[in-house]
Amino acid sequence: MSRIAYVNGQYVPHPEAAVHVEDRGYQFADGVYEVIAVARGALIDEEGHMIRLERSLDELRIARPMGRPALAHIMREVVRRNRVVDGLIYIQMTRGVAPRDHAFPANAETSVVMTAKRTKPANPALLRDGAKVITIPDIRWERCDIKTVSLLPNCLGKQQAREAGALEAWQVDARDGTVTEGTSTNAWIVTKEGEVVTRKADHAILNGITRIAVLEIIARQQGLKFVERPFTVEEAKNAREAFLTSTTAFVTPIVRIDDALVGDGKPGLVAKSLREAYLVHMTEQAAEQGAAA
Repeated sequence: MSRIAYVNGQYVPHPEAAVHVEDRGYQFADGVYEVIAVARGALIDEEGHMIRLERSLDELRIARPMGRPALAHIMREVVRRNRVVDGLIYIQMTRGVAPRDHAFPANAETSVVMTAKRTKPANPALLRDGAKVITIPDIRWERCDIKTVSLLPNCLGKQQAREAGALEAWQVDARDGTVTEGTSTNAWIVTKEGEVVTRKADHAILNGITRIAVLEIIARQQGLKFVERPFTVEEAKNAREAFLTSTTAFVTPIVRIDDALVGDGKPGLVAKSLREAYLVHMTEQAAEQGAAA
C-alpha cells in the first residue's frame, strides 16, 4: 500500500511529499513536533499531545495554524488514508518559508506536515529479558521542555546506544551527575525501599505524555509510593528496578545500565505491572473512541 502524507493543505503520495528549501524547520530547526500512538485506529492520549503541541508552539512564538477540531480531522484523515490500525502519526509544524534570516519573518505562515505508519508489535524478547541503557553526558540546550525538531544531540546519543548494543542512552547532567532523561524516553527507577522515582518535569526534560499517563496509573494503584526528584547514575545502578516510558516504547523494563545489572538482572514487578496497566489504558481509550465514532 502506498503511503499518503499531508503537506500544507494537500494529501500527497509519500514519495512526492516535500517542503520548500527555505522552510525554517529545514534551515534553523525552527519548529516543533508530536508523535501520537495509534491503537485499534484510535489516537492515544490525544488531549495531552495537543496541549503539549500548543505549548511548544507558544513557547517558540509560532502561530497555531488551525484550531483543534480542524487538526483532529486532518490527523484522523491521515490515519484513515494510510489504513493504520496500530502504529503512529507524526505531526510537524515550523515557522514556515521565508528568505534565510535568523530573525523571525514579519509575515510567517506556519507550515504543517503529517505522516502516519504502521508499527510492529514490541519484541517479546525485549519485554521478557529487559533492555540495556548506557549513560552519556547531556549536551542539549536548557529548554528541553519544548518539543522542538532540533534533535541532533539526541540522534548522537541514540547512535551511541545502538553501537553499544543498548536500547537507549540516559543523559546525565554534568553539574550534579543526575539523570535527566533518555534521548527519546523518560527515565524511572524503583528504589530498594519501593519508591517509584522520576525526575520532576521542569526545563531539563520533556514532560512525556506516557509519563503523565503512568503517573495517573500510579496514583490509582494502592501500595505504590511515588516521588518526583533527580537521581544519580549510581543510585539507578543500585536500584531495585529501572524502566523507561515513551509513546512508542510504552513502559519498557531496564535490566542493565552501562555494565551494571539492575536488581537481579530481570524485568521487575513494578515495571511489568505498569506496562500491563498502560496497555489497559490504551485499550480503554480505543474502545471509547470507537463507541463515539
